[in-house]
Amino acid sequence: MFKKEISRMDLFNSETILNILPFDGDVEYHGRIMSTAQAHHYLEQLLTTISWKNDEAVIFGRHIITKRKVAWYGDQDYSYTYSNITKQALPWTPELLKLKALSERLSGATYNSCLLNLYHTGEEGMAWHSDDEKMLGPHSAIASLSFGAERKFSFKHKQTKETVSLVLEHGSLLVMKGATQINWLHRLPPTKKVRSPRVNLTFRTIVQKEIVS
Repeated sequence: MFKKEISRMDLFNSETILNILPFDGDVEYHGRIMSTAQAHHYLEQLLTTISWKNDEAVIFGRHIITKRKVAWYGDQDYSYTYSNITKQALPWTPELLKLKALSERLSGATYNSCLLNLYHTGEEGMAWHSDDEKMLGPHSAIASLSFGAERKFSFKHKQTKETVSLVLEHGSLLVMKGATQINWLHRLPPTKKVRSPRVNLTFRTIVQKEIVS
C-alpha cells in the first residue's frame, strides 16, 4: 500500500495552496492562519466557553460514552442524529462567529454549523470515517480548524487504500471539498507521545434540518 507523509517543506515550497490528495478529491492545507498569540487566545476561549459533553453512541445495544468531548453549534437548532444519539445545535458564541468568518474568507465557502471535538491527550483519536452524511451536500466544503497539540492526520482512498498524512499545526486550517468524502476516509490516529489537549472545529453546511443514520 502506497503511503505518503507530507512535510512542512512540501507544503510551503509554493505560494499557491496545493491539493494534498493525488486524485479523487480536493484537500487544501493553509497551514497556520494566525499568530501563535491569537491561536493561544482562541484555544483558551474554546476550552472554557464551549458547552463540552462526552460523546455518546449506542452500538449493538450498548450505550458507550467516550473520553473525547464534543459540541454542536449552528445558525439554527439543527438536529444531528448518529448511532441513535441526537445532538441539538447551540447558538454561536462570539469566538465561533469570528472563526467561522475567517474560515469562510479563506476557503471561499459559507457554513451554517460547526462540530467541535476536544481531545484531552494523544491517546484520544478518531477512527477511519467519511463526513458523507445526507445532511451535508455531496460536494460541500468542510473547513477544519486546529488548536493546541499538533497531531498527525491521515487520508486513505476507499478503493486503492493509498494513504496521505500530514501534521496539523496549532492555529491551522485544512479544507476538504469536492469528491473527498465520496472517495477518501480520514482519521486522527492515537499516539502516546502527545500529553496536551487539541481542539478541532469542523465548519459545515447543513442542507437538511435533520438526518438519522
